[in-house]
Order: sequence, then structure tokens, then C-alpha cells
Amino acid sequence: MSALPSISVLLVDDHAVVREGYRRLLERSPDVRVVGEAASGAEAYRDFCRLAPDVVVMDISLPDVSGIECMRRMLQREARSRILVFSIHDEWIFPDRALKAGAMGYVTKASAPEVLVEAVRSVARGDVFLSADIARTIALHGISGKNTPFAALSTREFEIARMLVAGHSVRTIAERLCLNYKTVANHQSNIRQKLGAGTAAQLIRIAADSGLSMENGQ
Repeated sequence: MSALPSISVLLVDDHAVVREGYRRLLERSPDVRVVGEAASGAEAYRDFCRLAPDVVVMDISLPDVSGIECMRRMLQREARSRILVFSIHDEWIFPDRALKAGAMGYVTKASAPEVLVEAVRSVARGDVFLSADIARTIALHGISGKNTPFAALSTREFEIARMLVAGHSVRTIAERLCLNYKTVANHQSNIRQKLGAGTAAQLIRIAADSGLSMENGQ
């Protein structure tokens, strides 16, 4: 009997204990092997370029840039990359933004352990995979027609808005995203105009009403 083809996985999460648990979970499956671990967006991109994994399992909340921004950089380098978001965030806006940014799957950390393994296999095959709670959230959003002001933002604007809500300055955001200060300042003006937020306090209030709390931003 021939051996199962091995799926190489890069784990991206800023908590070492969490990564260790997921590594053990995934490697119980004979067809999955974890080839690398990263604790930040910078480490993840470096290891992605070095290891060329079949699947990247990516958290959204990272200490430097968000998983969505890191994903954008990976896909810019390799458009066929297969990225699975594995996050605590279950609000509609996060899977919506992740999928629009190019993720092939979204699983919440509240899912049963076997769901992550199933998701990795599905994404490795090139299929889109959503955990049941996320599929339900997206379906209910579509039925209700409910929308949030943040849906009007581009992927770049959404990333910058999250960082602004988390309290980061324009200069810090420019440094983290490797952008010009003026570019970020212009994005900030566009964001406030689209959201109808004249001040930082109003931006935070709109974010809270949309389920985007300050601790969600990185």
C-alpha cells in the first residue's frame, strides 16, 4: 500500500503554546506535516518564501501586521497560495474580508479539532472550506441583508482602519505596512469620509457598533 501524499503546513500564530497544540493535532494525521511555525507576519512571510508550504494556517491577530495583510503579501508573491484562516473572530466582517483578500478557508478556534484537519485537506485540494459557524454567519448575513459601514472600505482601507481603531498612529501604521506617511494619511481621510467619522472617537464608536473592537486591531 502506497503512502499518502504529505501536505506541508506553515502554522502562523503568536502564541507558542497554541502553535504546539495545533502542530500535535495536525500531525496525528499521516498525510499532514507541519514544516514551520511563525509568531508574526514578518516571520510568516520569511518562512513562506523559504519553505513554500502547501497550506498556510494563519491567525488574523498578529503582533506586527494582521493575518489579512500578511496574506496579501503572500498572494502577491505567489498567487496560487492556499491560505486557511484559523481565528477566534467569528463576526461576519472578518471572514468576508479574509475571503475577499484571497483566503481559501476560514475556521474559528471554537470548532472541533477534527474540523481544522478537514479544512487543511480541503484547502490543499483547492476547495474552499468554511467551518459550520462561519457558514451560518455568512448565510444569515445574506438573508438579513445586514451590512456594516466597514463593508464600503477596500482591503487596504480596512487594514488601516483596524490599526487606527487599535490606537496606532499614522506614522506607526506607515512603518508596519511599509507605506509612505502621506499615503496612510490619505487613506485615513478616505476612511473617515466613507464611514462618516469626523474624529477618532467617532471612528471607534462606529467600529464598536460593527463588532470591530479595539483589541481586534493589530
